[in-house]
Amino acid sequence: MLWNQAVHIDREVTTNRPDIIIKNKKGKTCTMIKVAIPADRNVVQKEAEKKLKYKSVCIEIQRMWNLKCTIISVIIGANGIVTKSCTRKTFDRFTTKDSYTWNITHNTESTAV
Repeated sequence: MLWNQAVHIDREVTTNRPDIIIKNKKGKTCTMIKVAIPADRNVVQKEAEKKLKYKSVCIEIQRMWNLKCTIISVIIGANGIVTKSCTRKTFDRFTTKDSYTWNITHNTESTAV
């Protein structure tokens, strides 16, 4: 698990510092988590922006590390509003109940409520 570290890739990209990177070498997966807390009216736009920004980094990670990469945007509005895609089912695809990642996502959702 890496957090707040630049991803070293061959090509130059404008954004290469996701908030959290979880590498699963056994499962050959990489999950990039980007967190933001915008104003409530900008939640949907911010989620789309984050996914679009980090798509090029995800493609480079797939190419260089030979891992399947997924981007998760955790966007929680200033008053606790979340998008429809930010649900527990979204996070459960990538985690197991006994993993550290599940605890992070569970606590994030509890904080939002």
